[in-house]
Amino acid sequence: MKVLVAEDEDLIREGLVEILTSEGYQTIAAEDGQQALQLFDAEHPDFICLDIMMPGMNGYDVCKNIRLQNQHIPIIFISAKSEEIDRVVGLELGADDFIMKPFGVKEVIARIRAVTRRCLAHSDPDGVQQAFTLGDLRIIPGELRALRDEQTIELSYREVNILHLFAERPGQVLDRDTLFNHCWGMDYFPSSRTLDQHISKLRKRIEIDSKNPLIIQTVHGRGYRYNP
Repeated sequence: MKVLVAEDEDLIREGLVEILTSEGYQTIAAEDGQQALQLFDAEHPDFICLDIMMPGMNGYDVCKNIRLQNQHIPIIFISAKSEEIDRVVGLELGADDFIMKPFGVKEVIARIRAVTRRCLAHSDPDGVQQAFTLGDLRIIPGELRALRDEQTIELSYREVNILHLFAERPGQVLDRDTLFNHCWGMDYFPSSRTLDQHISKLRKRIEIDSKNPLIIQTVHGRGYRYNP
């Protein structure tokens, strides 16, 4: 899933890109409104994080132009403008959400996941992307959630893709290259430690006992495996 981030402040733009990348999204970044429209036309993102106050063309005008072409693509306004009228104007122009600066990482992640659920629901209205199971865990991709009895576990977009890959290849050892290519992208070159840390964090949330995992098992020297 591809996200366009349009923000003229370098630190905020880079921070948003880092958050989105860590969640498993492919990101493209624009420094102003005109560049945002050019990237929208060229890259066809799945949703947009859009600052309001940008040089050349503000976020409101960018949103108007995009809505003339696409009525459905989700747009999140991210801005320091705090007056209620600014929020109202943004929503009336067709924005799906509005995040105020300064913002916390957890808030951004929660709102991005909410928008992702709407994206998945729109792209799969008939529920073709079915839920699947790994052991006693039921994963619902369109909701970015897993269920175990009465427990609900929130998942990132990348975590869903990782679990889906294991479900598709039961009993098969997935080496690091396979996991990176499918869940990070062919152009991503992380270290092995990056994957190990990610799997460790995921285990702590989905395994009953993360020190003795039943869903994602380590095959020393080779990779990871799910044994049904």
